[in-house]
Amino acid sequence: MLHSLYRWTMSMADHPRALWVLAAISFIEASVFPIPPDVLMIPMILAAPRRAWLIASVALVSSVAGGLLGYLIGAQFYEQIGRPILETMGKADAMAEFNTRFNDFGFWPVLIAGVTPFPFKVITIMSGWTGLPLSVFIVTSILARGLRFFVVAALLWKYGAPIRDFIEKRLGLMFTLFVVILLGGFYLVKFL
Repeated sequence: MLHSLYRWTMSMADHPRALWVLAAISFIEASVFPIPPDVLMIPMILAAPRRAWLIASVALVSSVAGGLLGYLIGAQFYEQIGRPILETMGKADAMAEFNTRFNDFGFWPVLIAGVTPFPFKVITIMSGWTGLPLSVFIVTSILARGLRFFVVAALLWKYGAPIRDFIEKRLGLMFTLFVVILLGGFYLVKFL
């Protein structure tokens, strides 16, 4: 099923209303959809590099709006909608422990999930469920998703097709390493 969704998403890059499709996918990916918007963004930017910033902006705005839906699901409809989504993703076992510690970390979980391959929808739902302050959630979502989408857009705009393989296979790892180094730096400053 995921392969079919992936192929359908890729085929939408050539659609005349690809920006609208990107907006829809970015929106629902932040709360329920399993395919990240990068899959559609990459071929769209390669096909029209001059529109890279517009494409990244559409993905950003739609993703943050979809994140607000995920936040609402967690805050108001966790038992009916949020729990089944997280159980489907195999995240249900650690939810109780996660809930008790989630807000202690402040904006970090949202930032990390927003820039790494970790499913953003898990964090949006958890943010609402745990009552993370909405303002913290929104600002961090804008920062994280903006960083992710605009780095992809900038790389594709500057280097074009040759960078595609790197983005699809290694950019998630690079973002993850960046976050680990950043957190390690904060840890060293605080405790050494």
